[in-house]
Amino acid sequence: MLRSLTSKRSLQSLLHYHHHPLLRPNPHPTPFNPRPFSSTPGPTTSESELRKYIGYTLLLLGCGAATYYSFPFPENAKHKKAQLFRYAPLPDDLHTVSNWSGTHEVQTRTFLQPEAIEELEGIVKTANEKKQRIRPVGSGLSPNGIGLTRAGMVNLALMDMVLYVDEEKKTVTVQAGIRVQQLVDAIKEYGITLQNFASIREQQIGGIVQVGAHGTGAKLPPIDEQVISMKLVTPAKGTIEISKEKDPELFYLARCGLGGLGVVAEVTLQCVERQELVEHTFLSNMKDIKKNHKKFLSDNKHVKYLHIPYTDAVVVVTCNPISKSRGPPKHKPKYTTEEALQHVRVLYRESLKKYRGQVADSGSPEPEIDELSFTELRDKLLALDPLNKEHVIEINKAEVEFWRKSEGYRVGWSDEILGFDCGGHQWVSETCFPAGTLSKPSMKDLEYIEELMQLIEKESVPAPAPIEQRWTACSKSRMSPAYSSADDDIFSWVGIIMYLPTMDARQRRQITEEFFHYRHMTQAQLWDHYSAFEHWAKIEVPKDKEELAALQERLKKKFPVDAYNQARKELDPNRILSNNMLEKLFPSSEAV
Repeated sequence: MLRSLTSKRSLQSLLHYHHHPLLRPNPHPTPFNPRPFSSTPGPTTSESELRKYIGYTLLLLGCGAATYYSFPFPENAKHKKAQLFRYAPLPDDLHTVSNWSGTHEVQTRTFLQPEAIEELEGIVKTANEKKQRIRPVGSGLSPNGIGLTRAGMVNLALMDMVLYVDEEKKTVTVQAGIRVQQLVDAIKEYGITLQNFASIREQQIGGIVQVGAHGTGAKLPPIDEQVISMKLVTPAKGTIEISKEKDPELFYLARCGLGGLGVVAEVTLQCVERQELVEHTFLSNMKDIKKNHKKFLSDNKHVKYLHIPYTDAVVVVTCNPISKSRGPPKHKPKYTTEEALQHVRVLYRESLKKYRGQVADSGSPEPEIDELSFTELRDKLLALDPLNKEHVIEINKAEVEFWRKSEGYRVGWSDEILGFDCGGHQWVSETCFPAGTLSKPSMKDLEYIEELMQLIEKESVPAPAPIEQRWTACSKSRMSPAYSSADDDIFSWVGIIMYLPTMDARQRRQITEEFFHYRHMTQAQLWDHYSAFEHWAKIEVPKDKEELAALQERLKKKFPVDAYNQARKELDPNRILSNNMLEKLFPSSEAV
């Protein structure tokens, strides 16, 4: 059977570069300034000074001789060549675990992968007795590494079975380690599928539910709302089953529980009938979007906008079931894929000439341009000069041209159509905020984007595309950013991004610093005004104590932090399922 993790040593294979501070070249060497020659003779050295220096010389020679005879070299030492310092290899029992983008990484000696719930129960029980942390971690796709800790982790990749399908009720019970694509492939023969999908399919079901992940569609809630019952393995109370009928208060708290209330072992999901969808992609602008926004939200099952910084272009992508009366659209695309990519390829060839010296210095051969996809071309372009605003603007304009020539329709099953190529390694910050109701949108979602675009231009942020905007209905999970007690509330999700198109440590560090400056500006100007809160898989813990305290207070205003901490105290009193992120975001009253 295929496993989502082929090695028990890590979630993602990364290149590791070790640099020792003693071996780094000095970036600012001290220039050699020889003393100038002088025709004037210097002062005569006194006899006492001469004796002093002779004494120092004899002392130095005596110490050297004593050292030589006290610690003699081995016979073959004179024939050995000097070698640079090398790091010792990592121990065999040390696991390197990183998230997909390589932005967060830990090394641990405890990385456990049970194959059955009985084995998981034993692991949790033993860890609780020893007070050994075993933080639940999924596929490692969260941009902030929310599941990572060096103290120890437990991963359910080997618990990936479909346990039961109820064809009549359209429900499926699965082990929590099953990946989304595995699940969809397994239940398609029953004519059912998941109600909605996030951008990618490699997440484990337990992880995608616990962080409150979402797809898009103002009539569709986040993915945690598809969960109708769960089986949690808890340190203090063993294995418990919770649902809307059985302990509903804990159920709505733990459904989006961030892995802190128990290890999610099994999940029962409400599915829907499998349908083919028609995807329609077209280019618009903010003026037309404002006129049609309410219609777009209410008339389409799935809809998202891709905003392109430093342009007025908005890519609109809608997805709807095929009309039974009209059938699939007969529309033929105006341009081929090759024609759509032409402008981006031209820009890349021109940029290679401009940055030829830089490309040669990298030691990498020039890629076969015609074999690269659009997102690969964008990564290659950004890697040439990722923080040059004018260069980024040219890339964004090329992206607009790509989407203009990619307008048209596409037909496929929902699990094929609703995915999205997010590009390569990246930093992402995604916020969720209320946008009115489906019948009466507040238009705050478009105001947010307009302010964000103005901020980018005012501060000259080298912001690449796209800024992705999606919508969901509300969630009843208390810890969901889209939680609301009102059934008709809708929420908008907006993600800003900076790509990490290179493995060069210095360049990645520079991009990281620029991204967090970008994120900080959006936080200061937009978040409080629009009641925006970050996605749990994308929130980053501030290093500054005052900023951390402000974040903790802000979270308390939105989420039931006291109830969450009380549940943690009852179910996991020794905090074996926690990590530094959870402790920082939700400090217990005893720790404050």
